[in-house]
Amino acid sequence: MTVPGALPATRDASGAAAEAIHIENLHKKFGQLHVLKGVSLFARDGDIVAIIGGSGSGKSTLLRCINCLENPTSGVIRVNGEEIRLKADSQGNSMPADRRQIERIRSRLGMVFQSFNLWTHMTLIENVVEVPVHVLGVPRAEAIAEAERLLERVGLSEKRDVYPAFLSGGQQQRGAIARALAIKPRVMLFDEPTSALDPELVGEVLKVIADLAIEGRTMILVTHEMKFAREVATHVVYLYNGLVEEEGPPETVFGAPKSERLKQFLRNVN
Repeated sequence: MTVPGALPATRDASGAAAEAIHIENLHKKFGQLHVLKGVSLFARDGDIVAIIGGSGSGKSTLLRCINCLENPTSGVIRVNGEEIRLKADSQGNSMPADRRQIERIRSRLGMVFQSFNLWTHMTLIENVVEVPVHVLGVPRAEAIAEAERLLERVGLSEKRDVYPAFLSGGQQQRGAIARALAIKPRVMLFDEPTSALDPELVGEVLKVIADLAIEGRTMILVTHEMKFAREVATHVVYLYNGLVEEEGPPETVFGAPKSERLKQFLRNVN
């Protein structure tokens, strides 16, 4: 099934799905704190990669490096085959070498945060059309029509003119997903999208994400919902202390883990 309005999956010369995200030997330091210690990760178009691990393992930092919200200390990040170029500043810290490239890369990535991050002074539909109109140059009438379609898709048509303060947490997060989809990204990034929700609201957000998975959208998902990751992901990565401790298909990672740390982690979360 093809996602309405989504870009079709591309193929490489061999006929395999094209590279969506390529991360190689990624390091990230905050001062003396070494958060990512050489992480590598690969996803092709249509892959759903679930990143799991305990608090402080580097999951969210990894996601923020992909979206250029954090600059890696060293390593390689490619998005749809394009490597993000970095340079050192006067203090020796890495920074983007080309701001226009970062803007272009971000236009291919839809980001959904833990805490929704909707603009509180805008209605829901204004949140969804803001970036397409003012950053991507989409005609306003076209952006509004697409926003209405997306809000209907996430079950929020009747909330189009409501401000975030008057929405539940689950509604805000579904609105945030619609906003991320509005730029027609090649890859969706989810940073623990249900962690700030009351338990009774988790299901409505997971259903929207599961629908995206069924429709074939490429996603990298940081999550603590193990049952959901097992059912939805095509590949699971377990991070421990800034390193990939174990990875593989969900039936292997969850059903036959090799690492003692992963076994203990799964016992603690299940």
